Amino acid sequence: MTTPLILPPVQLPPGHEPVRSGRIGVLLVNLGSPDAPDVPSVKRFLREFLSDPRVIEIPQFLWQPILNLLILNVRPRTTAANYAKVWMEGGSPITVYTRSQAEALQARLGDGIAVDWAMRYGTRTIGERLTALMKSGCDRILLAPLYPQYSAATNATVVDEAARVIGTMRWQPTLRTMAPYFDNPDHIAALAQSIRDGVAALDFVPDLIVTSFHGMPLRTLEAGDPYHCQCLKTGRLLQDALGMKVKVTFQSRFGRAEWLKPYTDDTLLGLPKEGVEKIAVVCPGFAADCLETLEEVAMEGRDEFIEAGGTHFAYIPCLNASETGMAMLEAVVRRELAGWY
Repeated sequence: MTTPLILPPVQLPPGHEPVRSGRIGVLLVNLGSPDAPDVPSVKRFLREFLSDPRVIEIPQFLWQPILNLLILNVRPRTTAANYAKVWMEGGSPITVYTRSQAEALQARLGDGIAVDWAMRYGTRTIGERLTALMKSGCDRILLAPLYPQYSAATNATVVDEAARVIGTMRWQPTLRTMAPYFDNPDHIAALAQSIRDGVAALDFVPDLIVTSFHGMPLRTLEAGDPYHCQCLKTGRLLQDALGMKVKVTFQSRFGRAEWLKPYTDDTLLGLPKEGVEKIAVVCPGFAADCLETLEEVAMEGRDEFIEAGGTHFAYIPCLNASETGMAMLEAVVRRELAGWY
């Protein structure tokens, strides 16, 4: 009979930190924001954001002089003033709501899964939070971009940055990326319920539901980006779920190039002339309210519509960390984690 070989316990080198592994992590990622509603903070944020070649698809040797000599000397002042209109006690709206979403998702998933959040631009970076998750023992991580519709300027740049970060690691985590959920039945149902609840709380009945998605240059569609088609499908499915007319529009165009149409601002100015005087507006391309939804749509958009002859305007908030929104996000994330726990 062979005597079993008994190995001595492994002795760690002096000062070696205990190694934790075997946990699962979820990293929610949104776009980001300045640290404060002031010009220096906004300028730092815009420099990083607008230097991403996924966001501005112009050769950098042509773009950087325009960015640094013109845009960053003009735009931060206006943008900082706009941020000041919507700034919250805990920071910018997108920061407050994304943090709340992570906390609510953690409570729903339980201690067996570690939930964290990061921003693609600005502070609380993807690299910082991936490293923190790894140090906490998460060697399997779901990267969850909070963009329902896929675009190279949003989802792809999150994946790019995560890949760059893990490319520097000796011990890399196993990484999954959450799929876009533009037509996910749970997402459509949550949006529809949120709109029904929002409309029920109004003192008027809207003639039309206007959806405002973030705009992209037309050339992104021509280059093969599926964003435009996915926005249209979200709008179509939402219209079917609500049983009422939904109009898809695109906001936030920048520069002189043609962007995806119809434009939100032009639509708001034109609807009263068509006899549409009562509207509710929703932004189903945003997982959390931010500068673009709260200042550009809920404030500027309202003023444009009323000045053009509209009588009633309501903005219905994004899903944020609402019960309806979190039930949807939990369902989507659990589906993406299938097989890991």
